[in-house]
Amino acid sequence: MPSDPCQRGYPAGTQDCAPAGHPEAAPPLLKRRDDPPLRIVAVSGGLQRPSRAATLAEHLLDLIGEGVPCDQHLIELGELAPQLAGALRRSQLPETVERQLAAVERADVLVVVTPVYRGSYTGLFKHFFDFIDQDALVDTPILLAATGGSERHALVIDHQLRPLFSFFQARTLPLGVYATDKDFADGCVQNEALMQRARLAVQRAMPLLALSHRAAPAVTEAAAVL
Repeated sequence: MPSDPCQRGYPAGTQDCAPAGHPEAAPPLLKRRDDPPLRIVAVSGGLQRPSRAATLAEHLLDLIGEGVPCDQHLIELGELAPQLAGALRRSQLPETVERQLAAVERADVLVVVTPVYRGSYTGLFKHFFDFIDQDALVDTPILLAATGGSERHALVIDHQLRPLFSFFQARTLPLGVYATDKDFADGCVQNEALMQRARLAVQRAMPLLALSHRAAPAVTEAAAVL
């Protein structure tokens, strides 16, 4: 990930998104650098490049990476669109798309970000997740996020994304992150309030991520016994 403060989404010369002592400033993220890395996959439903959805996804990946050791992978659905179009069954998909589906199914943590299109997630976003095995995401922590033209679509996270991932029996994380066009400038997140909410969303998720982190070796060991 870029080391430049702007590309990481922080104002130059600052570490936190709110001043020290600010009543809503999020506490420092947990550090567990001695643990094996979590597999964190972000899926961006943006169709254009540069994509605000992808920019927000990268910002959230950066924040999670500050808190836990992780291997990060970003999937931009706009790049896969020509290969997804027309496929009705997973067996019809090319190997490049199959690898990305497998990455989502093997992820320890998912970050999903979709642009709002006509009050919901994009059709391409839904088409991609239609190919995911319905049992692959059971209990997987998922951080939900969306981008839209104005604040009036902010409820898309609770009204559209949460029900979708409830079908998969995934664990949607407590706080979602919604951004509008004005929150971005020069290809990065610029709005301080958005940065503060993103950091708080990740901070609130850390106990669950740490639990997943500690449980992963036990699951592997149990599978080996079986």
